[in-house]
Amino acid sequence: MKKEHSNPVPPEVQAEIDALAAADRPIRTDLIPEATGDWSAARRGLFYRPIKQQITLRLDADLIDWFKRNHLQGEGYQTSINRALREYIAQHQL
Repeated sequence: MKKEHSNPVPPEVQAEIDALAAADRPIRTDLIPEATGDWSAARRGLFYRPIKQQITLRLDADLIDWFKRNHLQGEGYQTSINRALREYIAQHQL
């Protein structure tokens, strides 16, 4: 097994990394601009996907048929069922 990197960091880059790591100053978050703007085109779950578990679930045929006919464009009917269950849970939190 190789212990060395196949693409070693160049010495000048490593020196910069070491200098940044040695700097003992806090990060100035007040200099970061606040994220404002139009978020209507934002997509949920683009970078994070929850772990899914495959199961066998018996549902009434008319339910499955409805979801197959009425799922959102770009998503499958199973995703629509998953979303509907999540909405149900959100509305019934105790």
